[in-house]
Amino acid sequence: MDPTLVSEIMRDAVGVCIKLGAPMLLLSMLVGVVVAIFQAVTQIHEQTISFILKLIVVVTVLLVGGSWMMGTLQDYA
Repeated sequence: MDPTLVSEIMRDAVGVCIKLGAPMLLLSMLVGVVVAIFQAVTQIHEQTISFILKLIVVVTVLLVGGSWMMGTLQDYA
């Protein structure tokens, strides 16, 4: 294989990984910041609140965008 082709395939693979992972990561980070601010204001320091809310957000993103994610992976493959 030509090194140029290999580098193009790897660049596309990294792009697909970023495109698929970004919605879950960004939304879970946003929820984490909002919960951290809420916990700081109310002085409630329960770790399960943040975990459960992040889990709910990630599962919801997977349910809503799962077909798009699968289509993107199939197009790449």
